[in-house]
Amino acid sequence: MPKTKIFLAGDSTIAFNDITSYPQTGWGQVINLYLKDYVCVKNYAKNGRSSKSFINEGLLDEIDAHITENDILLIQFGHNDQKEDDTKRTEPFTSYQYYLSQYIEVAKKHNAYPVLITPLYRRYFNEDGSIMDNVHFDFPTAMIELAHRLDVPYIDLCHKSKQLYEKLGDRHSKALFMHLPKNKYKNYPDGIIDDTHLNYEGAVTIAGLVSEGLKELGHLYNEIVK
Repeated sequence: MPKTKIFLAGDSTIAFNDITSYPQTGWGQVINLYLKDYVCVKNYAKNGRSSKSFINEGLLDEIDAHITENDILLIQFGHNDQKEDDTKRTEPFTSYQYYLSQYIEVAKKHNAYPVLITPLYRRYFNEDGSIMDNVHFDFPTAMIELAHRLDVPYIDLCHKSKQLYEKLGDRHSKALFMHLPKNKYKNYPDGIIDDTHLNYEGAVTIAGLVSEGLKELGHLYNEIVK
């Protein structure tokens, strides 16, 4: 069977991590666990990138140079588009949609298949144990609106992951994230509390939500998932 390639464009919640940041793990690092053997994952996601900075640093150009017919391009941005840094910041219904459209255009010109993915929900709970609403402002809504307008499939990972955290609750959902005690991991001797970045278990869990989303899209997306 011919190889199907999946290209990943996104930020640190997807990116590949090496031993220097262990146990941090991006879901793109483990998505292959859910995919059939003939699927090859090409992970271009990088820490700290927004839909804008990823393009301006030439990373979309790299995908453009290698993506071919019938490949799939998964696109997840939003975390860093919220930042005040002018090299990263976009506005949801204008520049964010403008930059996302460029990823879609790259895929379509090669007869590949773009899929938009709303940003992974940040694990933010209120003091009463309820999860905070709207931590990503209008970015998920803007992405879904663009998907409908351009007739591009999307996975609402923001909603799926929020539902998961609500089901697990404040205490148990910590097990998915970089909540590390002191002196356990060489890279984090002082420990860390990080409600954005996933550990290995969390990455496998979230990759499972992405694979679930691919199945729900049906057609060729369902065919590549185990």
